[in-house]
Amino acid sequence: MRIPLSSPDISQSDIDAVVAVLRTPHLSLGPKLVEFEQAFAGYVGTPHAIALSSGTAGLELGLEALGIGDGDEVIVPSFAFIAVANAVLHRRAIPVFADIDAETLNLTPETIKEALTPRTRAIIVVHTFGYPADLAPILDIAHRYNLRVIEDACEAVGAEYLERKVGAYGDIGVFSFYPNKPITTGEGGMVVVHDPTIARTIRALRNQGRMQHDGWLEHILCGYNFRLPEVSCALGLSQLRRIAEMLSRREQVARLYYEALEAYPLIQRPPIVCPSGRICWFAFVVRLPAPFTHAHRERVIQLLTERGIGCRAYFPPIHLQPLYRPWSRALPVTESIASRTLALPFYNQLQKSHIQEVCSVLGEAVQKIAAEWGPSHLSAAVVD
Repeated sequence: MRIPLSSPDISQSDIDAVVAVLRTPHLSLGPKLVEFEQAFAGYVGTPHAIALSSGTAGLELGLEALGIGDGDEVIVPSFAFIAVANAVLHRRAIPVFADIDAETLNLTPETIKEALTPRTRAIIVVHTFGYPADLAPILDIAHRYNLRVIEDACEAVGAEYLERKVGAYGDIGVFSFYPNKPITTGEGGMVVVHDPTIARTIRALRNQGRMQHDGWLEHILCGYNFRLPEVSCALGLSQLRRIAEMLSRREQVARLYYEALEAYPLIQRPPIVCPSGRICWFAFVVRLPAPFTHAHRERVIQLLTERGIGCRAYFPPIHLQPLYRPWSRALPVTESIASRTLALPFYNQLQKSHIQEVCSVLGEAVQKIAAEWGPSHLSAAVVD
């Protein structure tokens, strides 16, 4: 794509940090791992952080460390990356899909209550597209029903809720450092926790079940190889030093989009501010007008792609995918919104001229398709 959907922000200092590790004998479980974990724990505000091979690994180990297993029910959003549900299935537990708020695209206390049963053991709260979920009432529900809370902050590093970083509120917070995230380690993730016992368990599980003081071939638990290499930790540490600058730049890009799209009233913009905290701008996801269907959105994507502009339909509902049909239930808000959401190019280096071009092409495409319905349908084309 001439204007790609995403692009990592790699500086010369990042490259130097990686090369420096390659000049040492420490390529795994070395000093950069410890340094990265300590720095990230300090940034989020938790006593423990455990670096892992991916955010998905964090979800899986988090559920295991919390004792979620056979037949337990875990409430998850369907409007999310599929890892939230896959992690539940890997524990032989049952994903119970809950609907979302039409504005924030997050789970709400009301939708969580609707999904509760006597078998519910945990809630995975996703901070969708970096917009912080309303955690206080959700944590109140968890306390009332003795439920565990995992914050999926994979899209929300640096986001804040009531003046604290997201990820620090639940039993476990999970972050991702995939290349399209605000900071990256290539592949990689991080789990943050308050409970030292949970932290020790996750550290052991990521390294074939070996506890910190075990011998090299002694294994207390049945673990995995979910380690994060030293070069990735060095890159993450270097990126973390620039996180304030990068988050600020992403906020600037989001505001440029917001202003440029004001000229196209058929396109609904995401909320630009969060009254209870700070958004981490992982992506800029708009909504097409309510009369648009999945087929209409595919035409919009095709028109943008033909002009060299990257875009993507974010997210197809998990509960409608073949694997999850056995646990499907009616989620009207999720199904309505998911058929019309569209992620636009979004990354630190994106220039104002690119943003204006993207918005112009998108606006023309939406207007062209809406005009085909005729004047009466066009006047009825409204955003939610």
